[in-house]
Amino acid sequence: MPRGEEHEGINLELTPEQKLVQVSAAEFVDREIIPRITELDQSHTLARDILEGMGKQGMLGAPIPEKYGGGGLDFVSTALICEEIERGDGGFRTLLSVHLGLNSLTLLEFGSEEQKERYLVPQARGDSIACFGLTEPDAGSDVASMQSTARRDGDRYILNGQKEWISYAHAADHFMVFAKTDKDAGHRGISAFLLDRSMPGIETRDIERKMGVWAGSTGEIFLSDVEVPEENRLGEEGKGFKIAMYALDMGRFTVAAGAVGTIRAALDASVKYAGERMTFGHPIGRYQFIQEMIAEMVRGLETSRLLVLQAAWCKNRGVRNTRETSLAKWHATECAFQAAHMAVQIHGAYGYSAEYPVERLFRNARAPLLYEGTTEIHKLMQAEHALGYRKLNG
Repeated sequence: MPRGEEHEGINLELTPEQKLVQVSAAEFVDREIIPRITELDQSHTLARDILEGMGKQGMLGAPIPEKYGGGGLDFVSTALICEEIERGDGGFRTLLSVHLGLNSLTLLEFGSEEQKERYLVPQARGDSIACFGLTEPDAGSDVASMQSTARRDGDRYILNGQKEWISYAHAADHFMVFAKTDKDAGHRGISAFLLDRSMPGIETRDIERKMGVWAGSTGEIFLSDVEVPEENRLGEEGKGFKIAMYALDMGRFTVAAGAVGTIRAALDASVKYAGERMTFGHPIGRYQFIQEMIAEMVRGLETSRLLVLQAAWCKNRGVRNTRETSLAKWHATECAFQAAHMAVQIHGAYGYSAEYPVERLFRNARAPLLYEGTTEIHKLMQAEHALGYRKLNG
């Protein structure tokens, strides 16, 4: 919780509008995702019609102001949408993270009015899909080591480089990418750019052999002498690192909120199975070891949701929330992976089979421990903040 300022306490009761958003998102998941997700996952199919449906439901621009084509919703509502969507499948919540959290909300903060009209409005309406290109083959947690370059040439930049592990890269119409405009200036030499798929020199491809998120899209971006007009630079030259860090505060929030959905899905499946599966004349839910795992899931669900709501409260008030968002992302994703692990254990051999959803939950829950800041990075951030070595919200 932010300190050193006067503020009211967090109200945990949902407003009528927030409840309506929650119900609408839940109905969409129950109708459009859950009946199809096993087939989509096993066939490694990206269902474009579901993406379009999310756009029509207003999910892809939920917290974007109405003047830019969005729904004007608050961050609690956004968190509820992410939770419900990941309850269906993490691959579709990933779209919310990159399209909305990393790209659109960052464009809202740093974009010019012309950039917002050209890129943000169609993204918020769901007419275009956007992604976020920061990670490279040799630059993940160490952003300043990126090798992509942007060479100034008159009133344009020439971009070259490669981006790796970019969610929805192969499906995107718009790209927010980061490159070095000054190779010798470390993180102060990074700038941000807005690209269209139609620009010559952009190539994307899917990463096909990966552990999970099979119904989603993960890919690579290759930039070969891409000519980018100066007006497509986002923010000032050399301010790309600041922009990227702001984006991560937004993206990490959606990851944390989505992880709550995975915990719910694991808990719901486990409770159902524990009530039906009989051994030695009793449902397995009667056994203490099963109850212990169920209890751990409940604790993870409630604590994760509270941390997400704290971060949402900060965002709604416009309070800097790097610490709160980092803590929510770290805790919720760890709890989600533990819940998925315990759900497989409760299901026994069936948990190892795609016949039950917990096998997919387990595979999907591993990736969030890596992207948008590994668990180790978030531990480092929290420790250094507590020790006074850096101020996450300073």
